[in-house]
Formats: sequence, C-alpha cells, structure tokens
Amino acid sequence: MYRDEEFSAFRRHPWHGLEPIPEGADEGIVQAYIEMLPGDTVKYELDKTTGFLVVDRPQRTTATPPALYGFIPRTYCAEEVAKRCAHADEADGDPLDICVFSERLIDRADILLSARVVGGIQMIDGGEADDKIIAVLDGDNMWGGVEDIADLPPIKTERLQHYFSTYKMIPGKNVEIKVDYVYGREEALEVIAAARTDYNNHYGHLFEQHD
Repeated sequence: MYRDEEFSAFRRHPWHGLEPIPEGADEGIVQAYIEMLPGDTVKYELDKTTGFLVVDRPQRTTATPPALYGFIPRTYCAEEVAKRCAHADEADGDPLDICVFSERLIDRADILLSARVVGGIQMIDGGEADDKIIAVLDGDNMWGGVEDIADLPPIKTERLQHYFSTYKMIPGKNVEIKVDYVYGREEALEVIAAARTDYNNHYGHLFEQHD
C-alpha cells in the first residue's frame, strides 16, 4: 500500500496498472480484481482499452456465478498457459480468471481483494485453454483456513463446474466446453506463474519503456 504522501494522480488500469501479488503477502496470496458477483444475471467484464467495467452481455441462461468472479492483474493466458493443457490448441488471450469464495456478502464489483489460492479448474472452451483459479478471501472467518481444494466442500467446486459448463448455452446450439479436470493448490500456482510469464512476454515492453 502507498504511504500517505504517495498516491496515483489517476486511476490505475486494473489489468496493467496493478500488481498480481499484494505487497508483503504470504506465498499463495494473490490480488484479484472482481468483475462479477454471485447472482449477477448480466455478464460484466473489463474493457481492456479503457480499464472500465462494462456490460458484455445479458446472460441467456438462469446460471449465475456461485462465487466472486474476476481476474489476477498482469496475467495473460497465451503460449505458456496453453502448454499446460494437452487438449487445447491455444489459450483464450485474456487475463487469468479467478473465483473467490467469501462467507460474508460482498455486494459490489470493481473492487480489489486479497485471495488465498486453493486450486483451479482446467476449462477448455472451443479448443482454447481458459483456466479458472479457485481461491478464498484471505482472512475470511469461515474459509480463511482453507489451504487446498480438498479442504473445500465438493459442492463448491461442482457449482463452479456447472456454471462454466452452462453459462454460454443457447437452445439449439452445441457448446464445446469441458470443465472435467480440477487441480489443487500447487498446480494452480504453476498456472499463475505461466500466466505471469505470458504477460511479461507479451506486455513486458510496456514497463521497459517507462524505466
């Protein structure tokens, strides 16, 4: 965090202007920017050009996110992420998604929070790797002690799998989405590392220009 005399004169871009790891955080803690809330029936996402949260589309189905949903800043799903998924031709070219469970209701998006990584879901959407990191709110009274995916009730992960397997469904059309493979904390941290490498490979030059 900034000292009192340090601040940004302008709002930082949530994807490019923020750090993926909070300052002084323990291993496995990441910073998450939240785009959607549990119960949202409209798909919100970050506009990559402006950094504003925008309406992407109204959801066609009754499925709503079972957790806070957003991404980890300065991550990118490209070549290194795709290498980790044997059945994907490429990655989706977006920041790495993260789903965060909180016992207390968080009722607004466009926020930052610290999350403890516990696992992930290897999602393949139309042949593209589109991993979803699973985390819990750091310091949460109920979930804060969870260290790995096995410590969560299985229904939590099942609901995420159901949401991501159905949220793009359109009657009469086939949706090629696979969410069968669930992995634990250590593999999730490796996926995050790969996404950070992809980000540096594709966007690291932006920061070299300002050194």
